[in-house]
Amino acid sequence: MKLLAIDAGNTQTVIGLFAGKELVDHWRIATVSERTADELALMIQQFLAFHGFAGFTLVSDVAPDDPPISGVVISSGVPRVTAELREMTDRYFGYPALVLEPGVRTGMPILYDNPKEVGPDRIANAVAAYDLYGGPSIVVDFGTANTIEAISERGEYLGGAIFPGIEISMDALFDRAAALRRVELLEPRHVIGKSTVESIQSGAVYGYSGQVDALVDRFQAELGYCTVVATGGLADPIVGLSRTIQHYEPWLTLQGLRIVFERNR
Repeated sequence: MKLLAIDAGNTQTVIGLFAGKELVDHWRIATVSERTADELALMIQQFLAFHGFAGFTLVSDVAPDDPPISGVVISSGVPRVTAELREMTDRYFGYPALVLEPGVRTGMPILYDNPKEVGPDRIANAVAAYDLYGGPSIVVDFGTANTIEAISERGEYLGGAIFPGIEISMDALFDRAAALRRVELLEPRHVIGKSTVESIQSGAVYGYSGQVDALVDRFQAELGYCTVVATGGLADPIVGLSRTIQHYEPWLTLQGLRIVFERNR
């Protein structure tokens, strides 16, 4: 089975190509809501060409019962992008995409007051984390918004926390403070910054790692000991500084989408 998994976030869209359970390649592009289905198809076609695909078919002969791409599964928090991805799949693959939304079988009970409010990427993360590590477990996703998800020992989605992502916070700081400039998010030489750049880096990376650790501590005070997994495009500068994060799975959302697709075949 060759599967295309697409996670469209507010800032970036991540695309993964699976052969069975193996993620053979992945690509990250900016999320642009004005992109049409045709433009998305052209970009994805170029990515697939790296693996011998052209025009959404294999360059070599393909048996009718072995199509080059067996399915497309989508998680999207941007409705306009969702619509264009649906249209792209219908037009260029010839079958409908599986969009992770209410009514789709996930195999995980959602114990939210209103399950329809839970973002599809949050559900995909929880499904993948439970598949990999069991429960109780906690997922920390570093993205446009940072999210923390709690999964019970029985594999139930319990709820979580949402707070501004590191880029949003930094953008607000630079917009409001004229004397401060943008810096690369790296661990500084000293916690006590010896320059403005170091001071900003210290506040950002140590501040966010401390925030995550404080929330995880409170989660575990309610759940007991949990396996803590991190993911997300903005996790790199934080994961190594966190006291509570045990595992880093950069493609956790894509793996969750693959599992959901298999459960709905």
